[in-house]
Amino acid sequence: MTDTMDSPLVDAALHPVRGHMAFESCVEQLGSAIRLGIFRVGTKLPGERELAEKLTVSRATLREAISALRAAGLVATTRGRGGGTVVLPAADHWPAAPGGDQPPRRAEIDDVIVFRSVIEPGAAYRAALTPLDEAQRRLLTDSLADLAAAETPADYRQADARLHLAIATVCGSDELARSCSAVQVRIHQLLAEIPFLKTNIEHSETEHREIVAAILEGSADRARDIMTVHCDATAALLKGLLK
Repeated sequence: MTDTMDSPLVDAALHPVRGHMAFESCVEQLGSAIRLGIFRVGTKLPGERELAEKLTVSRATLREAISALRAAGLVATTRGRGGGTVVLPAADHWPAAPGGDQPPRRAEIDDVIVFRSVIEPGAAYRAALTPLDEAQRRLLTDSLADLAAAETPADYRQADARLHLAIATVCGSDELARSCSAVQVRIHQLLAEIPFLKTNIEHSETEHREIVAAILEGSADRARDIMTVHCDATAALLKGLLK
């Protein structure tokens, strides 16, 4: 059985994708639609053509997003006659909810995302306004080089966190550096729970290079704006792939 695209719930959940976050936005919207039961367990997702038209993305981008959902265990795909992409039971793909007196998982994730959306773009803006000495400039370029040299997902995520911390560090505020460190620890933990997605990493690498270039050029508004896009892309993946 295939879920219909005519449902008003689908209309409420899926919107045209715009800007540079097509892949991440597709993952977020489809993952959220599955989590909310708009696409029900055991049913097939609508066809590629329908979904691509609904989200206003290419079929190639849609396939990458569905591949991410598959890697996260949200769906399974079979080929051939009668095949398709089927929604898996929730127990198979969502982490267990925290117990005891801990806050709900969604509230926890949203809290980290909001905090990061303020801290990291602000840090990038301030870094670009700071008169950087040679050691500070080298810290940024070396951290960027470490990302390019990373050979495993674990190495990449550690290098990613180091670059973000380097940006905060060159601002000259210990309080800012501590805040960025705290948020990077939490983001790192959350990212470890989702697949290492090649398309997202390619986007991130471009954004990292542009952020560092903007800081070194002293382009504060540009550094802040690219960092905002970068943080929003990560937020979209976490919202789509984590409960």
